[in-house]
Amino acid sequence: MSRAREDVALAGQVWRLAWPAIAHMLLLTLVFLVGRGMVGRHSTTALAAMQLCGPLTWTIVSVFTATSAGTLAVVARGVGAGDRALAAAAARTSLIFALALGAAVALPLLAACGPLLRALFPEAGAEVVAQATAYLDIVLPALPLAFVVAVATSALQGAGDTKTPLVVATIGNVVNVAVSAVLIFGYLGLPALGVRGAAAGAACTMAAEAALLTAALLSRSSPLPLRAAPDASITGGAAGAHDRRAARSAARKERAAALGRVLRVAAPAFAERSVYHAGYMGFVAIIGLLGGAAMAANQALIAIESVCFLSADGFGIAAGALMAQRLGAQRPRDAARAGLIAALMAIAALSAFGALFAFAPRPLLLAFSSDPELLALGERALPVAAVAQPFMAFATVIGMGLRGAGDTRTVLAVTLVCSLVVRLGGTWLFAITLGYGLVGVWMGSTADWICRSVMLAVAYARGRWRGVAV
Repeated sequence: MSRAREDVALAGQVWRLAWPAIAHMLLLTLVFLVGRGMVGRHSTTALAAMQLCGPLTWTIVSVFTATSAGTLAVVARGVGAGDRALAAAAARTSLIFALALGAAVALPLLAACGPLLRALFPEAGAEVVAQATAYLDIVLPALPLAFVVAVATSALQGAGDTKTPLVVATIGNVVNVAVSAVLIFGYLGLPALGVRGAAAGAACTMAAEAALLTAALLSRSSPLPLRAAPDASITGGAAGAHDRRAARSAARKERAAALGRVLRVAAPAFAERSVYHAGYMGFVAIIGLLGGAAMAANQALIAIESVCFLSADGFGIAAGALMAQRLGAQRPRDAARAGLIAALMAIAALSAFGALFAFAPRPLLLAFSSDPELLALGERALPVAAVAQPFMAFATVIGMGLRGAGDTRTVLAVTLVCSLVVRLGGTWLFAITLGYGLVGVWMGSTADWICRSVMLAVAYARGRWRGVAV
């Protein structure tokens, strides 16, 4: 087969994995957009409160579900090498670990969320902080379920099943819209709960998706044998009891070894996400210095841009799964081509979104608020976001591809430079020192994506990720 035909076939494989992942990520975006849109229609104060608790909950879930990067890498390597027992052991132990970790993280945060918000956002105002605290009081107890959703989704995607998470996300959207609409605005004779209603919708969505994804992994049609039948040759009697104990011991060792492999990949990913989100929280704190109107406008801008970065995530999921599977099958050349093709497809898609940002900002912003000050701020900043889109597409896909290949250390190094130095330094320079305000905030984030793209392109071209052991 010629190189061109191979690339076309590989692009087809990327798309078959990517489109359900993209649709899945867009449905996750819809959960985000529906909640923000309803809250924004309820009150501007409520939308500003989401600017506080939204980044905080996103940071917590993203950082502490870093094991999902290890889950995808190990599951996909196992599938690519034909070792589905390893893949199943990695998925099973990751789910248990995620549930326990979620509980360990959620409980102390629940006790400290009020003082934490006041410390992080001293200029936000008492009412905004109070509403953000009310949201977190409902969402944080459901946090372990969000951890399970992230790991279960990665396990299925690593096994090549991106359609089941899509179906589950569709159901989750229905749950979110129904519960949020009723409780935010007080339909069906219920009191209008505002942000508390949005929080209840989010918590119900987490619960529904966790239950459905776990059921899918445990079903007989699962791509991973999580319910492998015991060896029929092991029967009763003393010898049989001894054999059963030996089998259980071997199974425990296998699960421990699989979890160890997952955590070896996940540890740098955890550090990377911690660094990224530490930088991001500093980024949000700078936005907080600009006042409530800028905070509300930025929340609307993030909601609009989320369609782009989650679309890029969909291509990145395909890149990570295919690269890991090809490396497991000892086909590093195909792995490299898969990542590059996925990145080019993402660049094309996000550039189209960027054109929409540049030429039609007001209609997009009107979906979230009709406040004149918010619209004026957003219209000036959204064209800057348009410039960032192709760079964000490349950096997101190549970064996720490297994580799938197990090279989480390189992504960590890039994040250290770009999140802490370029994004924070650039945002402070443009937004505060030079006085560009919210436009300067988006100039700083664009500089981050450009720097990230250059550094990841160099690392990808060098190809050291091909030899990383998982």
